[in-house]
Amino acid sequence: MDYDKALDSAIARLHDEGRYRTFIDIERRKGQFPHAIWRKPDGTEKDITVWCGNDYLGMGQHPAVLSAMHEALDATGAGSGGTRNISGTTLYHRRLEAEIADLHAKEAALVFSSAYVANDATLSTLPKLFPGLIIYSDALNHASMIEGVRRNGGAKRIFRHNDVAHLRELIAADDPAAPKLIAFESIYSMDGDFGPIREICDLAEEVGALTYLDEVHAVGMYGPRGAGVAERDGQMARVDIINATLGKAFGVFGGYIAASAKMVDAIRSYAPGFIFTTSLPPVVAAGAAASIAFLKSAEGQALRDKQQLHAQILKMRLKGLGLPIIDHGSHIVPVHVGDPIHCKMLSDMLLDQFGIYVQPINFPTVPRGTERLRFTPSPVHESSQIDAVVKAMDGLWQHCALNRAEVSA
Repeated sequence: MDYDKALDSAIARLHDEGRYRTFIDIERRKGQFPHAIWRKPDGTEKDITVWCGNDYLGMGQHPAVLSAMHEALDATGAGSGGTRNISGTTLYHRRLEAEIADLHAKEAALVFSSAYVANDATLSTLPKLFPGLIIYSDALNHASMIEGVRRNGGAKRIFRHNDVAHLRELIAADDPAAPKLIAFESIYSMDGDFGPIREICDLAEEVGALTYLDEVHAVGMYGPRGAGVAERDGQMARVDIINATLGKAFGVFGGYIAASAKMVDAIRSYAPGFIFTTSLPPVVAAGAAASIAFLKSAEGQALRDKQQLHAQILKMRLKGLGLPIIDHGSHIVPVHVGDPIHCKMLSDMLLDQFGIYVQPINFPTVPRGTERLRFTPSPVHESSQIDAVVKAMDGLWQHCALNRAEVSA
């Protein structure tokens, strides 16, 4: 086989379909987020504003987080030195897991190198703990959940997105005595819609199923202490396992699960994705713990309120232009384009002409024909920057000959 030719062909297909992904080299400057420097391929630089970051609240730049990280770095050095089982557990890891458990009002928590790994490792391990387990997974669950369910070797059922009636039908068709788990998300990040937590928990209690909730895009952002949508809706105690990230609203790095002490102990003891992975550097654990503690406070709530206000303003103004906004009431602002080439063109022009960085979202992240630009306003974006986005989108939408009425339909 001509391996180089096969690689050329695979990459050419992405170019032909308009969904070849290009890394944008940016340099965040301490204390200046969402401002950044774009280092162009030709070596020149351009000042830009980041509008697609997952550091939703700017905590990656917050003094409380940076101070904790400096302290830990000076105290411990760079890395952890090993896996959690072999020399890689420190006081900083213990503090972080205690902070997470307190956030979600659970007995225990377990930190992983990412929320992707936490989902994959946990969901692929659960059938080892509960032989015969059937996992019911929402059709739009994140790739990490899909991979974990796929790899576990057990039975799985896919229910239509947010369709509790369909979920009930699937459960009714299975053995009532079989152990069951329902896996779903609180916020589905590409459309920004909410999962029906209360209704799924009602059904889970009725049929004796466990619940597994991914709060990755909600932690830090919702609830009186930032524990997520389940906290906001008064459902957190009803969820058996909560998965989330330290790399989005908390602004640092890593992922975790929170659950009962027995559940966490079992996952810790059986999941290869946890056992054989070097633990987070103590400096990262310290920063994450500081971020969680801050966002539990009244100051954290002020950031959440300001972020929600900015998201509402941007949605309202883009809707006022007739642009096809997908609005389910969350902090995420997706603008539907529907074509990968147009989506990439808009993204490139926003960056080149206006210094506005918003990455195109194409297949396989979203289905073909639903390509979009996904804006993530933060509390540190200014009114003038919102003005700039609205003005640029108005002009470029017309320039790209996108029919607003057709696209929104």
